[in-house]
Amino acid sequence: MSGDYEIRRFGPAAKDDPAYAQSAAWMRAVAFGFHDARRSDERVDKGIEMQRADGRVMTGAYQTGAVAGHSLGAEVPVATFGTMDKTLNIGFGRLLPTRLVTAVTVRTSHRRRGLLRRMMGEDLEMARQGGLAMAALTASEASIYGRFGFGVATSEQSIKVDTSSKFRLNHTPVGSVEVADPKVLLELAPQVFERRHRLTPGSVDRHEFYREFASGSISRDGGEDPKVKVALHYGPDGEVDGYVSYKFGGWSSTPYTMEVIDLVAATTAAYLELWQYLAAIDLVERVSWEESAIDDPLRWALEDARCIEASAARDMLWLRILDVKQALEARHYPADGRLVLKVADSLGLTDGTFALDVSGGSAVVTDAGASPADLELDVAALSSMYLGGVHPVTLVDSGRILERRPEAAFRAALMFAVERVPHCLTHF
Repeated sequence: MSGDYEIRRFGPAAKDDPAYAQSAAWMRAVAFGFHDARRSDERVDKGIEMQRADGRVMTGAYQTGAVAGHSLGAEVPVATFGTMDKTLNIGFGRLLPTRLVTAVTVRTSHRRRGLLRRMMGEDLEMARQGGLAMAALTASEASIYGRFGFGVATSEQSIKVDTSSKFRLNHTPVGSVEVADPKVLLELAPQVFERRHRLTPGSVDRHEFYREFASGSISRDGGEDPKVKVALHYGPDGEVDGYVSYKFGGWSSTPYTMEVIDLVAATTAAYLELWQYLAAIDLVERVSWEESAIDDPLRWALEDARCIEASAARDMLWLRILDVKQALEARHYPADGRLVLKVADSLGLTDGTFALDVSGGSAVVTDAGASPADLELDVAALSSMYLGGVHPVTLVDSGRILERRPEAAFRAALMFAVERVPHCLTHF
């Protein structure tokens, strides 16, 4: 059946480009695949403009044979696949160029034809050939991507915070918070996020959508969002080092609730003081946020940790190592040691037996040949433990890793540790 389809890759075209219609059809196919409402021409235009700013590549599978009468035309792809290259914080301030995979859809009537496997396999191979050692995605369906070598590397949770009189932080402010016009985030949000990005393992550099969304310039439903409000945190030096974008949940909510749209802080003080600001808003007794870290410091800073109701803990960032040697040598390691890793890769991109030798925090990776392995694992499990957010002993206990030498998994945990729990604030 693969001969019935043609794979095309192209960049998003400008409005005055003859290829613009192809980009617009691709955007509408993505919206259909994610069950979005049919987008207006204006929203499609805006989406393509943001995709151009990100340097994205659009990939589509197109029917080459006869198309059923009255169905969508051959110019509309039956499957979509988008990519862009950003940086991933891999711990201790190191940033690794990474291929981000997004906008993956296959039309229901064209499934089981190998279209996703073909697009994914070809793109990962091109990324590796282009010198990239890592790919990443966020998954709408968790059962799809393990077979392509992706493993869960970070998690997040939803929280509801009781901001009534129970809310008391063990923190003395060192800065101040002021309300601002939301549009200031068009300039400030990328600057603040860049500082946060360099401090946080698991962080992925942001795409154009975020500054537009946080500032209320666009909404998920299209058009501006006039409900958005913004507060900025000023550090002791007077510089903006954090912000929160939020909106009121409505008078029908019980209790009255503020919903956090985006909260980015470059310092711990900024993070806690933005929460102090949110808790002090009149008439509101609850603040909700969908992107809290699993090990959120807010819980530990509260006198009564039960002010936080956490739910919906879920996987967030999935990683896929494309080149074991390059990826492992890019990291800093807090503990020296040696591990021999036998890595299986069903796509054949980077399987083999590798000796990881770490001294003084730096790694040298060599082909271990027939040497006995300390750990046997597939590339998805290695990708999960790469950022230190998934404990290798847990992967051994689950059967995802075979431990061939005693305590090798614990040694791996010490070597792969990072300075704080990985967290990714960027959905894509």
